[in-house]
Amino acid sequence: VPLLAWEFYIGGYQPAQKWLKDRHGRTLNLDDIRHYLNIVTALVETDRLMKEIDQIGVH
Repeated sequence: VPLLAWEFYIGGYQPAQKWLKDRHGRTLNLDDIRHYLNIVTALVETDRLMKEIDQIGVH
């Protein structure tokens, strides 16, 4: 998991960490892993878009 996604906050929560903590002690199946990868991808993309929007505001 990229550090960026791992440390990303939304509304006081760190979704990448919380999702795994909520499933602690449980064996993840393939669908769980795919879902988690989608979450991580969404967090990385959200950060990229936020930075892009910030750059638009600068110019």
